[in-house]
Amino acid sequence: MRTALRWSVRLLLLVLLLAALLLVNLIWFKPVSIRVFFERVFIEFAVDNPEMLSSMRMLPPWLDWYEDDLADASPAKEDETFAKLRDDYATLKRYDRADLDADTQVSYDMLDYFLGMQVEGERFRYHNYPLNQLFGVQNEMPTFMATQHQVRDASDAADYIARLDKFPLKFEQVLEGLAIREQRGILPPRFVVEKVLAEMRAFVAAAPQDNILYTSFVEKLLKIAPDVLPETEREQLKAGVAAAIERSVYPAYGTFIAYYDGLLPKLDGNHGVWALPDGEAYYAHEVRNHTTTDMTPAQVHALGLSEVARIEGEMDAILQAQGLVDGSVGARVQLIATRPDQLYPDTDAGRAQIIADFQAMIDEIDAGLGPYFNVRPKQGVTVERVPEFREKTAPGAYYNPPAFDGSRPGTFYINLRNTAEVARFAMRTLAYHEAIPGHHFQTTIQQELTGVPTFRKVLPFTAFSEGWALYAERLAWEIGFQDDPLDNLGRLQAEMFRAVRLVVDTGMHAKRWTREQAIAYMLEKTGMPETDVVAEIERYLVMPGQALAYKVGMNEILAQRERAKAELGEAFDLARFHDFVLTGGDMPLTLFKQRIDVWIAAQNAAAD
Repeated sequence: MRTALRWSVRLLLLVLLLAALLLVNLIWFKPVSIRVFFERVFIEFAVDNPEMLSSMRMLPPWLDWYEDDLADASPAKEDETFAKLRDDYATLKRYDRADLDADTQVSYDMLDYFLGMQVEGERFRYHNYPLNQLFGVQNEMPTFMATQHQVRDASDAADYIARLDKFPLKFEQVLEGLAIREQRGILPPRFVVEKVLAEMRAFVAAAPQDNILYTSFVEKLLKIAPDVLPETEREQLKAGVAAAIERSVYPAYGTFIAYYDGLLPKLDGNHGVWALPDGEAYYAHEVRNHTTTDMTPAQVHALGLSEVARIEGEMDAILQAQGLVDGSVGARVQLIATRPDQLYPDTDAGRAQIIADFQAMIDEIDAGLGPYFNVRPKQGVTVERVPEFREKTAPGAYYNPPAFDGSRPGTFYINLRNTAEVARFAMRTLAYHEAIPGHHFQTTIQQELTGVPTFRKVLPFTAFSEGWALYAERLAWEIGFQDDPLDNLGRLQAEMFRAVRLVVDTGMHAKRWTREQAIAYMLEKTGMPETDVVAEIERYLVMPGQALAYKVGMNEILAQRERAKAELGEAFDLARFHDFVLTGGDMPLTLFKQRIDVWIAAQNAAAD
């Protein structure tokens, strides 16, 4: 009996020792299995990002330890993050790629590319503007709280208040980074500070009960059943949110306002990043990073001029058929865009109708895609208005993916600051880009992938994802959803818009174009409303290189489709091509081409 007990104890100790050794290997050393390493990279990144966990909702509710916290935005934490990136990159290189199966080699290559670009970009870690008019901390935090933080019960509500009380710490951490940027001479364009100051002052001028942080919280409470949350407790929680806004949120914004007030007199222009220290090298890096190619700014600029000329000719033919012969393409498009038959009333009813019409367009094309896609996302997509507090400086539209747990659908946000910016002839193209078969198809199918490392479900490569969305606009036309000449004009205008981006982004950041020069060029070529054009040009000034991804990505996807059609002949199947493209997830364009090589070979082999 004693012998058996003794051996049982020894066996238990051995198991515990082996488990401890396995845990040590997993956390501190190169895991034996690269698949374990893939998951470790993602998990370690995710646990440091409570906001990302709240947004993705990948974990079960009983693992919501992060819901009352905010991500550390301090320079010290960034130091740790870059150290981890370097360490992960070195560890990845210690695996022998040749020993991996084909699917794992794809995952290896994607992580290799991503980590390599991050490590290369460390020298430019302060070459950005965390407080900007587009997606700055000052408007992203309220948007996150309003749209991503779930409130299902009293515990979630208490977490909401706890997060509001952590705004001062978060903002203090961001200010540390802003001070470092100022010391290094990395200052934003003057318009950024002016617009952000106006936005923040308006944000804190409202009574706490009128702030989006409060009103969105109240809307969430209304969805909770009375037996889950009694009325007396609801009132206490609402009072708690109002108090947190007053004691924590508004003072935190006061620190940002004071800093930007002091910074404004030091700014003398609205420059591209060429004006920053090491700005030329930074922009070249951003071009490679966002296009996932080796293109130079000069090559991108030349491509843009060529594409603008081609699309201009196609638009001109439609405009002439409409009896519009004189003036620039942009001026003639504006004549159509401002016609009464193209406009909605600038009223609440008009805005509601815009949202309803977008949803109808999305539902229509979704029902007609059977012959072109076998793989479809499980989750749906809805259309909502961009939150009003940020719509003045927000883009015309954007997409947020669904939650992993199915609790939130994909959302196409449309900016309704001015209904005159939403011309009917351009709506179909926008719906196809942001929703179906654009971002919603590509991003949601990526999230729903099985048998791949978790990082492949979430890792973004802008040229691929935005390239697909722009490709989706063209595909919808090819299969008959934009037969009306004006709808096709809307498609061409959208493609022209992306081609112009190649010209003005490189123009401002590499060729020293002024903000005003870029605005004039975009107005002349696209016919977009001036308010939209100004918002776009100012977007490129704070997100250098990002806008290049769309057209470069679309061109590559089209080129690979046409190559596959040429090489496969009658064996080419468009639905199978789309399925293969979407079930790989986001990837660098260089790897995308290699993956199509594999698909063509497999299709040829199957046809033999």
